[in-house]
Amino acid sequence: MKDNICKEKMALVEKLGVHIESRDKLAPVAARILSYVILTGKKGTTFEDLVKILCASKSTISTHLNHLQDLKKIKYFTKTGDRKKYFVINKDTIIQHIDRMVDHWDEERKIHLEIKMYKETINKHRLENEEEKFDLNFHNDYIKFIDGASSSIQELRTKITDNQFDI
Repeated sequence: MKDNICKEKMALVEKLGVHIESRDKLAPVAARILSYVILTGKKGTTFEDLVKILCASKSTISTHLNHLQDLKKIKYFTKTGDRKKYFVINKDTIIQHIDRMVDHWDEERKIHLEIKMYKETINKHRLENEEEKFDLNFHNDYIKFIDGASSSIQELRTKITDNQFDI
C-alpha cells in the first residue's frame, strides 16, 4: 500500500511539476521541488529528502530551494532539537496566484463588456435587419461566469487569509 501511495505521489509530482513549470516559468527541478513540497503538506520535507527523492545533486537542489525561497513560494521551519530545515508551501504563494487569476478575469470582463457595448451600438443601427444583428447571449453568459468565478475565488482567498485552512 505504501509503495502504491509513493508511486502515485511521484506521478502527481511529475504532472503538477509540468503544470507549474509552464505556468510559473520555473526550471524543471524547481517545479518538481515545489510540487513535492505541496504534496508533502504541513509536515514539510527536508533538503536530504529532496536530494534522494528527486535524484538530483545537492548543489542543484540547494540552488532551486534558494530560488524558490527568494520567490517566496516556499518557507521553512525547524523543530526543537533538530537541525534540519523543513520546507513547506508559503500560503502567500496561493494568495498571489489567486490575485493573478482575479486580475486576469477582471481584464477579460472589461474586454467582453466593451465588445458587448460595441455590438449593442451596432445592433441599434440594424433595426430593420434582424439577421445582421449580433447575438449578445455569449457575452452575457461569459460575464456572468466571470462574476461567479471571481466571487468564489475571492471567498476562498478570504478563508485562506483568515486561516480557516491548514495548508
